[in-house]
Amino acid sequence: MTDSMTAPATEIPLVAPHLASEREHLVRAADHLWRVQDAREHVLGHLRLVADPLGLRYRAERLHLATGTFRVIGEFWRADDAVAALRYC
Repeated sequence: MTDSMTAPATEIPLVAPHLASEREHLVRAADHLWRVQDAREHVLGHLRLVADPLGLRYRAERLHLATGTFRVIGEFWRADDAVAALRYC
């Protein structure tokens, strides 16, 4: 999976997506980027909103500290699916 699959979302900051699970919550990190944290405030990864020709997608990412870049875990149509990927990956 590459970063060129989808384009960044518009420049308008959006409200954090609603998560069905109460095990994690989102903390804004940028206009279209949220940190996914568990109940103990540990960061599981990041959730990025990206534009796709068919609609908005949710990209699950992890920060690779050694290089300072994000590693893509996957892209999903639902925020809950992206968070689940971070939870179990």
